Amino acid sequence: MLRRLAFLGLAALAFSLGSVDRAVAQPIPLLPGVTYESSVEFTPFGPVALHVVRGPRPVGPYRLRPALSNESVVQRETVSSMQRRSSSTSTSVGVNGDYFTLADGRPSGITLRDGMLITPPISSRSSAGVTLDGLLDVRRVSFRGTWRGLGQRRSVNFLNKAPGSNGFSLFTSDWGRSTPRIEGAFAVVLSPFPPATPNVDLVAPVTATAESGPVPIAPGTAVLLARGNAAVRLREEAPVGTTLTLRLILQPDWATVSDAIGGGPVLVRDGKPVYRAKEAFSTEQLAPRGPRTAVGQRADGGLLLVATDGRQPGYSIGMTNFELAQAMVRLGAVRAMALDGGGSTTLAFEGTVLNRPSDGGERAVATGLMLQYFGVYARPPAEPVVSPNGDGVAETQRLSYKVVRPSEVTVRLTAPDGAVAYEETVLREPGTYDVPFPPAPPEEPVPPPTAPTEPVPPAEGRWTLSVAAVDDQGLGSSAVQRFAVNSTIGFLKVEPARLVLPPTGGQAVARWTQTRAARTKVTVETPEGILVRSLALRRMEPGEGSATWNGRLRTGQLAPAGRYVVRVSATNEVGAVSLAAELRVRRTKG
Repeated sequence: MLRRLAFLGLAALAFSLGSVDRAVAQPIPLLPGVTYESSVEFTPFGPVALHVVRGPRPVGPYRLRPALSNESVVQRETVSSMQRRSSSTSTSVGVNGDYFTLADGRPSGITLRDGMLITPPISSRSSAGVTLDGLLDVRRVSFRGTWRGLGQRRSVNFLNKAPGSNGFSLFTSDWGRSTPRIEGAFAVVLSPFPPATPNVDLVAPVTATAESGPVPIAPGTAVLLARGNAAVRLREEAPVGTTLTLRLILQPDWATVSDAIGGGPVLVRDGKPVYRAKEAFSTEQLAPRGPRTAVGQRADGGLLLVATDGRQPGYSIGMTNFELAQAMVRLGAVRAMALDGGGSTTLAFEGTVLNRPSDGGERAVATGLMLQYFGVYARPPAEPVVSPNGDGVAETQRLSYKVVRPSEVTVRLTAPDGAVAYEETVLREPGTYDVPFPPAPPEEPVPPPTAPTEPVPPAEGRWTLSVAAVDDQGLGSSAVQRFAVNSTIGFLKVEPARLVLPPTGGQAVARWTQTRAARTKVTVETPEGILVRSLALRRMEPGEGSATWNGRLRTGQLAPAGRYVVRVSATNEVGAVSLAAELRVRRTKG
């Protein structure tokens, strides 16, 4: 039996209703101030599934910043894996990031994290920067680099990318453990090498030289590598012991931007959709309908992370680039930029994928764009409705919270009558901590030995878990989760569990126990939650309940073979609770 309500298959739901042009799920809270919602819109071209995360302006306990696959330029990793890897330092919801080279996973455009440049921008495409005060700045940015040793100032043609036949490249430790092997190349090792901050002089001594490679890149070092005539200049002007001065120049300088990611094209400018951005993208990239990803910001500073599924006829065909721009405006964006799309399109929260990637599974990508939360996070209760009645379904509850910095944490568990059932204030190191439920009763004098007594079940109704924290930097945060205790119904059983339908039909009987009066509804549904038949809707008194299904749809036709769910739901002063049991239908010939 299953207690939890399944996520509705929205496309199938809307098709079953027939007259619906748009099906929208209720927003689901992910983090304090962050929600997720999905919808399916029916267009003349087919259904379009849209997934939207709305978040606050990225200041205080929130940041919007790129994630680098495996902390290396030349590898790929799934978005959900990036989130799981960083779970101890933040709680993240995010999407896939920049376009990339399939061969080695190198991002196509800029990657700037914490003010340090990892890969440079493409001047013919937009980049999205995030300022220190949480504003999204979408613009074209260009890059050039210089270095100087014993001779004149010379160009750094590439950053964390192999040079051309006659050029210079700088490899930082963000590239990986060593440079690629390049025949005929000459390299100098710079150690220690300062953080690769744009538009400032980076001064470092030459401590070693190497031929061809690969050349190891230890943390805190860099390698300047050259080919052709450039290799001759490097050999002459950067011997061991020389101090080099390098400069990684962004224009405009983006002095207030701490994090940035490549992508493009620009989708929304000054609240209006951009039809032709005149960026380095082909018509084949922009015009077809398919999976697409975008980031945007509303006038109030709130963020939008958007993914539309595509290339899945009957579920979602996707959008053109301009349709995505129009959707961002409808969502309230005043500025927005597209990210990589197609099979890369992914939206995930805490390592769980929320959309349906078109490859049939999640694709490994070069970068992700994460809205990170550094405050206290109360995990959703293991059971939205717990029912400790002995039927083996949702008998126990698990409550927990996570902190990512040393924090003073106050935890309070409030019972349905408003009484505080559990409370503690404690210093916590980074980690995840359980909250006891049901809470232990207050200590009382030990009574004289008597016959053993049964434990008192928790009060029925709506419970609230509140967690507040102040971390070691003085940053305060809080989180709230709610759940219910409700044992109105239990012990659901459907007989037979496998219904054989001959031409004349058959019968399956659902039986359950009801402990208090409630408005009770009994339905037959598909596993996706699509209504097949209503069997009962009435007020029922305490006692044994039952309902019978004759195997027919609302139209009177016999149900097709397959899996179904019989669901019993009850609503009263305690709240709402439901139980579900699986039923299989088999059809015989005749």
